[in-house]
Amino acid sequence: MRSGPWAPLGEYGVIGNGRTVALIAGDGRIDWWPLPALDAPPAFAALLDPERGGYVELAPRSPFTVKRRYLEDTNVLETTFRTASGEVRVTDALTVGRTGELPWTELVRRVDGASGEVDMAWTVRPGSRFETAQPWIEQREDALLAHCGDQHMAVLCFDVGEPRIGPYDISGEFRTGPGSRSTLAFAANDDGPVYLPRLRHLDEHLEATIAWWRAWARDLTYEGPWRAAVRRSALALKLLQYRPTGALAAAATTSLPERIGGDRNYDYRYMWVRDAAYTIDALLRLDLHQEVHAAVTFLLRCARATDPDLKVFYSLRGGTPDTQATLNAAGYRDSRPVRSGNAAAEQTQLGTFGDLFDSVWRYVQAGHVLDPASGRLLADLADRCCDLWRNEDAGLWELHVNRHYTISKMGCWVALDRAVRLHEAGQIPVTHPQRWREERDAVHDWVDRNCWSPDKQSYTFYAGSDDLDAATLLAGQIGFDRGDRLAGTVAAIRRELADGALVYRYTGMRKAEGAFLACSFWLVSALAALGRHDEATNQMTAAVGLATGLGLLTEEMDPATGEFLGNLPQALSHLALVNAAFALAPERSGGPAGKR
Repeated sequence: MRSGPWAPLGEYGVIGNGRTVALIAGDGRIDWWPLPALDAPPAFAALLDPERGGYVELAPRSPFTVKRRYLEDTNVLETTFRTASGEVRVTDALTVGRTGELPWTELVRRVDGASGEVDMAWTVRPGSRFETAQPWIEQREDALLAHCGDQHMAVLCFDVGEPRIGPYDISGEFRTGPGSRSTLAFAANDDGPVYLPRLRHLDEHLEATIAWWRAWARDLTYEGPWRAAVRRSALALKLLQYRPTGALAAAATTSLPERIGGDRNYDYRYMWVRDAAYTIDALLRLDLHQEVHAAVTFLLRCARATDPDLKVFYSLRGGTPDTQATLNAAGYRDSRPVRSGNAAAEQTQLGTFGDLFDSVWRYVQAGHVLDPASGRLLADLADRCCDLWRNEDAGLWELHVNRHYTISKMGCWVALDRAVRLHEAGQIPVTHPQRWREERDAVHDWVDRNCWSPDKQSYTFYAGSDDLDAATLLAGQIGFDRGDRLAGTVAAIRRELADGALVYRYTGMRKAEGAFLACSFWLVSALAALGRHDEATNQMTAAVGLATGLGLLTEEMDPATGEFLGNLPQALSHLALVNAAFALAPERSGGPAGKR
C-alpha cells in the first residue's frame, strides 16, 4: 500500500472516457484526475502534490484487503474490499451516455454491499491546480458544488451518509449491508453551467459505459497466446486517444520519475509523432480502422500546419506545444522538478520523418487512399528529408547533445523508402522519386559505414561510437536489416543492456534510470524478424509478465526491486507489446500488415 502519502505506481488502475483519465490507487483513492481533458491542469493531483494537489477518497474505515479487476473487456474498474466484518465492491467509471459522449465530465463510484456490514468513509478535497487556484465548496439548496478556478463540479451523494461540508472539502460515512447500493458521483464542467444527473441517469450511464466498452472490444481481432495482454493493451491505448481530434497521447500523466528522487521527470500528455506511428501500426493490426483514420487524419493535419517543418510532438488539439514550465509541487516521492510542457518541442528529431511516412504507408496498405493535398505535403516532406538527413539531431531519446544517431538515420531511410512506395502506389504525385531512391540508398550505405562496430558486431548508438542503443533493435521491424547485422546487434544488446527480460535504453543508463519496458518487446520483434521464434516466444512470455496486476505498463521498471517507474499508462510500452504479439503471429492481424 502507501509509503507515506504515495501509493506504488504499479497499484494504480486507470479509467477514462476519451477526453480525460483518472488514476485510482489500490486503497480506493483517486490521486490524479485532470479536467476537462487529460492535458489540463488537474483538479486532483495528490500523485504529485500530496499536500495541496487534491484527491477523492473512498474506502472502508477498518483494515481491509483488496482485490481488483477490470470488468471484462472494459475500462471500468472493480475494487473488492474485504474487512473482518464484511465485503464491499466499488465500481469506478468515467462514463458515456446512451448515445455516446456526454457534454459534461461524469465520474461514477458505485458501492455495492456483498456480505456482512462494512463502514465506509469518503472525502472529496479538490486541489489548487499547482497553486493556480484556491478551491472552495458551496451548498446551493440540494446541490453540493466544488469550485476551482474556472472548473465547477457537482458532488452527487446517494445513500452515502449525510455530507459534512467544510470550506475546502466534503466528507461522509455510511454502512453497507448485503444487497445495499450507494453512489458517489461527480458532474463537472469548465467555465459553464453544471448539470445535476439523477441517480437513475447515473445508473444508466454506468451500464451504457460497460456496454460501450464491450461493443468496442468485440472488434479486436487478436486471438493468440497473449490474448489477455493484447486486449488490455488495446483498451489502455483507447484511453489515451483524445476523442475530439483523434490525437494519441504518449501517456496520461506528467513528471512521474524514471528514477525515484531523480530529475528525469517529463510531461507526456502530448501526441508524439513517433508514438502515433506505432499506434497506427498496432491499431491496424487490431482492425480498428475508425481509430486509425482519426489518427492519420489528425497527424497529417498537424504536419500540414507546420510545413515545411515536422515537429516532434503536437498538443492534443493540434497546436504547437506549450513552453516547458516548472510547477511548485513536491513531486512523486519527492522527485523534482514537476513539469508542465516539454522542452523537446524545439528539438530536431530526424527519425520523425520515418514515423510519419511509415504510418501513412501502412494506412494505404490497409486499403485506404490519400487525398491530393496530403500527397503533395508528403512529397514536400520527402524532399525536406533528403535535404536534412546528413545533419545531426537529438535522436529518438531526445538527448541534449546533437549527434549522428543511428536510429535517426534509419528513420530517414524509412521515410524515403516509404515515399518511393507511396509514389509507386499512385498516392504521391510525380515530383522527385528518383532523388528519393538515391538518397534512400545513400542513407543505408552511410549507416553501414559509420554506425557499425566491427568490435561489437553491432549497430551503434551514434556514428563513431561503440556505445549501444536498444532502439536499433527496430531495424528488423522497419525492414532496414533482418540478417547478420541485426543478429549481431541483438547479441550485443543482450550482452550489455539486458537484465533478464528487461532492457535499458542505451549505454550508461543502468545507474541513471530504470529499464525501458518498450525495449523488452522490441527485442521480441527483433528475434521474430530473425526467425528465432522460440527465443522470441520466451522473451515475450517474460516481458508480458512484467505488467501490473491490472495488466498495465508504465514507462520503466527498476530491475533490482521490480518497482514501476515513469508515466502511466505508457503508450509506447503497450504499443510495443501489441506489435510484438503480431510479429510472432502476423497471420492473426485483422488487416493487411504491408510488406516491409
